[in-house]
Amino acid sequence: MTKTLVGTPDPNKKNTPKLRDGVMKRGNTWSYVIRVKDTETGESKPKWVGGFATEEAAKAARDEARVNARRGEYIDRNEITVSEYLDDWIEDHAMEIKPGTLEDYRITIRLYIKPHIGKTKLQAVRPSTITKLYRDLLARGGRGGKPLSVSTVVHTHAILRRAFRDAVEVHKYLSSSPVDKAKRPRGDWREPGMIWTPAQLRMFLALARSHRLFAFFHLAAYTGARRGELLNLRWPDVDLDGKQITIKGSTGVVDGEHIEGTTKSGRTRVVTIDDGTVAVLQKHREAQDAEKLHGGESWKGEENGHVFTTAWGGAIYPTTVTALPGKLIKAYNEPEDKDQTPAQPLPDVRLHDLRHIHATMLLLAGVPVHVVATRLGHADPAITLRVYAHVIRSAETAAADVFAKALE
Repeated sequence: MTKTLVGTPDPNKKNTPKLRDGVMKRGNTWSYVIRVKDTETGESKPKWVGGFATEEAAKAARDEARVNARRGEYIDRNEITVSEYLDDWIEDHAMEIKPGTLEDYRITIRLYIKPHIGKTKLQAVRPSTITKLYRDLLARGGRGGKPLSVSTVVHTHAILRRAFRDAVEVHKYLSSSPVDKAKRPRGDWREPGMIWTPAQLRMFLALARSHRLFAFFHLAAYTGARRGELLNLRWPDVDLDGKQITIKGSTGVVDGEHIEGTTKSGRTRVVTIDDGTVAVLQKHREAQDAEKLHGGESWKGEENGHVFTTAWGGAIYPTTVTALPGKLIKAYNEPEDKDQTPAQPLPDVRLHDLRHIHATMLLLAGVPVHVVATRLGHADPAITLRVYAHVIRSAETAAADVFAKALE
């Protein structure tokens, strides 16, 4: 373990070790000294660093420190561990990270980073340290020593990359980030496809029509809005006459509490709706008014409150709407009366796939990418191009025929 020496040896005292080319022995360890320019005052000051086991180790560290000092990249020695740094880092950045994302970061750090490299000194982390971490996680990083998925390890890498970049640029603990040079696993990238055909989507919405939250799934399919954005939607943000909704934020649950924040892009957006969706929302509001009247003083909703609530006006947990499609599909595919089993089962999908279906159908219909990007709330159309590249390639195959027919 190396450490910075506070005092400078006094050459006037007897038995004082001799300094040779910036290196000297003190007790059983070796130390070096270099001069570093103070960035605030411009003055050159000596920096003593000790604790090296051999003279060769001290000289090697001295040479590296001299190079960094000439470049203006000298970093003071620090004993902070990875765990201590990440604890400080997550608190420092809590204000700029969305609550749900912040909780996800905390869980990832606690489960996958601290147990492996948490006790390692931050300045002792090398690219090989990070590479080994990823290898260990892939082999036995999951619960009970089971392998961890590639996507989870890639997500862990993204968090480490952000944290270590701040260690370089903000906190000045490191001169460069070892995470940037580590060998990370390739992401198991899967392009979202049209999991359902239009006919299958119509079938699902027909199944959901009898549920009190039918309007939620209809709006998700017809606008491509995210789960949290729809749960955050309030009635003043719904313009039925103008046939549009304004998405201003998102809601989630952290430690059992509902937390409201911005959209993923941080921007408010207006999404148009069709006449059929207007009628669905009108009917939904009438049903909610009836629930409010029936609930009386027990009603928990606010005046002009959320569009989607529980039957007593409370906030809906995101997991409720996430789980419901699977239940509806299972009930359709596996009816109690076996004679009613459908000849063509409805494929399972996630709630988020309604967003992908919406985008895919628009792109295949020839809607411009930048229009779809705005509708989905992508900060940049390049995101839409990347996520739906396979759909755009499919549409491009017909471009030559379209041009030829137009010219005819």
